[in-house]
Amino acid sequence: MQSMPKSGSKLTVLCVEDQCHLRQDIIDELSAAGYDAVGAADGREALDVLETIRPHLILCDISMPRLDGYGLLETVRGRHTHLADVPFVFLTALNQRDEIIHGKRAGADDYLVKPIDYDLLLATIEARLRQVSRIDDRQKNELETLRQALAGSGSDRSLGMNGMESVLNVLSFGIVLVSLSGVVFANRAAREIHMARDGLVIDRTLHTGSSQLANDIRKLLANACEAACNGQDHLASLTVQRPSGRRDFLLTVCSLPDSTGLPNDDAKAVIFISDLAHRPRMPDEILAGLFDLTPTESEVARALAQGRRKEDIAQELSIAPTTVAFHLRNLFEKTGTNRQADLIALLLTGLVSIKGPQGDVEKRGKAEALPTT
Repeated sequence: MQSMPKSGSKLTVLCVEDQCHLRQDIIDELSAAGYDAVGAADGREALDVLETIRPHLILCDISMPRLDGYGLLETVRGRHTHLADVPFVFLTALNQRDEIIHGKRAGADDYLVKPIDYDLLLATIEARLRQVSRIDDRQKNELETLRQALAGSGSDRSLGMNGMESVLNVLSFGIVLVSLSGVVFANRAAREIHMARDGLVIDRTLHTGSSQLANDIRKLLANACEAACNGQDHLASLTVQRPSGRRDFLLTVCSLPDSTGLPNDDAKAVIFISDLAHRPRMPDEILAGLFDLTPTESEVARALAQGRRKEDIAQELSIAPTTVAFHLRNLFEKTGTNRQADLIALLLTGLVSIKGPQGDVEKRGKAEALPTT
């Protein structure tokens, strides 16, 4: 079975297998199918390889010396967040049901059993790469739709409230608009979060299983609404633990000094709900290319989408707070946005759930506000 990748350049597959003859056979089959195949003898060697290349897919044996497949998967998913959208396929002689379940729960995307059926191997790789391509296409479409919507609402308001509501409903993260009296709008993704009853209930207000956390949310929203009434930008974030044990929700709250063009003009604050279980989908270089951002502007954008304070951003990037403010002004100009909430929405379309270089965005349940900009 020969199947050439459909892109102009070859797609790279990293094959991690300790049996040298089998590894070479796999590399030969992948090369004949049109892939750029790279080999590694075990998990540690694979980590060295990943320092120099970014594969489109990782094919990995489980039982290996030094660092086995589970160890490599844990390291890739936990420490190499820029690779979190790269499909990881286990290849092993272990075909027991428990091993398959273990691999899936560890974060593997698929599971192939030795002896190798090369037709099945190539079909699995093609299917996983097509899935990634579809996600990328959807991501780019969402981003372009939101950019056009924000441009319209920020100038001649030609989009209108119905158009803006339609745009908000196609986004993959939750958006909740809040007035002084409570919730006035929730997009489709937010309503789905509400229906799942996994840590957040969204009706007239936002509820959680923790009374302390619910109180923190109320205070956070009150501060944002007060800032909006005073014509000020305000940003804060906190995380909400989910009873199911899945990754926490990240709530990013922005004041809305001007809510013209939104589905409800009474809105004073917007809550962006990001599911940290989602994998990062937009590398910094793509974000930079879309908006012509410098490397530092891309890093500031990432941190802003995570609700970080300006002084924390300055410390992490080893730059002055005034320099951060300068980059924020550039971000507004380059993205065509004129308020902080619009910029956050635009960034979250591409950066939802991305973890920064320091790990988790905030400590669980802790809310911290950025100074007004």
